[in-house]
Amino acid sequence: MPREQGRKVVASNRKAYHDYAILDTYEAGMVLTGTEVKSLRAGRASLVDAFGHENQGEIFLHGMHIPEYTQGTWTNHEPRRVRKLLLHREEILKMRTKMRDDGITLVPLQVYFENGYAKVELGLARGKKSYDKRQDLADRDAKKEISRSLGRRAKGMS
Repeated sequence: MPREQGRKVVASNRKAYHDYAILDTYEAGMVLTGTEVKSLRAGRASLVDAFGHENQGEIFLHGMHIPEYTQGTWTNHEPRRVRKLLLHREEILKMRTKMRDDGITLVPLQVYFENGYAKVELGLARGKKSYDKRQDLADRDAKKEISRSLGRRAKGMS
């Protein structure tokens, strides 16, 4: 059977872009069991309340929910178990130094399959204040209105 090609997104954390300012992104592999992979291939995962944590020179993903595989038996996994992430030593050291700053968190942005391997995209993020969120919404609405008016003008409507 040929290996899958390309990128298939399983879950994305859209709320992270609303709640955090993403400073830097990293791609990491995940250590998974067989039933977790099968459940992910079925497109079932949730990144709500998930976060990354460094412990003794390794990065772990806490709070990610992968539901139990429906055809699994006693070999099924625990849905919210702590999962080890596979990163290069240099990347872990960079993350650790940046995460020591106040307010910097490691947030999962996407879980996907790339060329048959399960990967997670992590973002070093700083939490936004409520006024920052309002400003981002206002900027996005202004950009939408500008593009609408340019579209109308191009069509000769106004």
